[in-house]
Amino acid sequence: MSGTEQPSATRDLVSIKNLSKSFPLTKGFLEQLHFQGGRLVRKRESVKAINGVNLDVKRGEALCVVGESGCGKSTVARVVMGLLQPTAGSIEYDGQRIDNLPPDRLLPVRRKMQMIFQNPYASLNPRMTVQQTLEEPMRFHNPGIGNGELRDKVRTVMDSVGVDPSWTERFPHEFSGGQRQRISIARALMVDPEFIVADEPISALDVSIQAQVLNLMMDAMEQRSLTYLFITHDLSVVEHFGNRVAVMYLGALCELAETRTLFESPRHPYTRALISAIPKLTRERPSHIKLTGEVPTPINLPSGCFFHNRCVYANDRCKVEKPPLLQTDNGSQVACHGIEEGRID
Repeated sequence: MSGTEQPSATRDLVSIKNLSKSFPLTKGFLEQLHFQGGRLVRKRESVKAINGVNLDVKRGEALCVVGESGCGKSTVARVVMGLLQPTAGSIEYDGQRIDNLPPDRLLPVRRKMQMIFQNPYASLNPRMTVQQTLEEPMRFHNPGIGNGELRDKVRTVMDSVGVDPSWTERFPHEFSGGQRQRISIARALMVDPEFIVADEPISALDVSIQAQVLNLMMDAMEQRSLTYLFITHDLSVVEHFGNRVAVMYLGALCELAETRTLFESPRHPYTRALISAIPKLTRERPSHIKLTGEVPTPINLPSGCFFHNRCVYANDRCKVEKPPLLQTDNGSQVACHGIEEGRID
């Protein structure tokens, strides 16, 4: 090992560096042509879903990414998993860049990374039994495995997620939403991954089932030494599940902090507004902060801080200069000129 290398046990498992992702709206040449001021001009429009995100996921932690709908959190999950190619930036897994790898070299890494999708009604193949669904990833990543060993593996994993092994010949339509999501979790665990991206895994479930699925994921994390990138819009879930929280707004990172620090002393004005919106029965949390103004479109992003048109603390600098993510005295990282200048406590 060279003097500059870190041991894999202490290295960040996933590193997201200067990540951006845009989706073009005008694909054809003719679609890009417009008349403007009596002249024919070429105009290319795109949805800027992610805008320069830097984020590290530490080995063994549950990092939650939160924000309102359309903030880019699910796009981050899909780019990390290789389902989408980044427009700019890079993704590293255990110190190795993976976003530019050819499929044959990416395959060994893919076995270590699995994903749990939001909708258990759409993520399971309706024509495949539970047995076939769970066998598929194992046969793909370990084609030499024997049938007996594979059946034993399926039973073991089904037991670990609370699914009756006698259900192996049943189809997805025979199960409830919570049972389907347990099967989806079992499918992700079949190849013994190190890292799981969970994209809103409980939002499609009844409230009575959500806690069961979350407890299952936490037990799996402890028993299998898993690392999670957990995407959600539900801050009440984050408070009990995540080790750290990353708050996104319009594809950019606003604040990154330990979970307890974030909920006890949020710094960014947007984070404060989000936390104030959590329903509460006591007076411990701050009064609800009502944001004014409209959320800008990701097609035409505002200059400077993306949040400035809804922030009561914004000044002229906020309107023209994009704030970097800076370390604060309480250990969190915040992208806010008001915090940097001491205008916001």
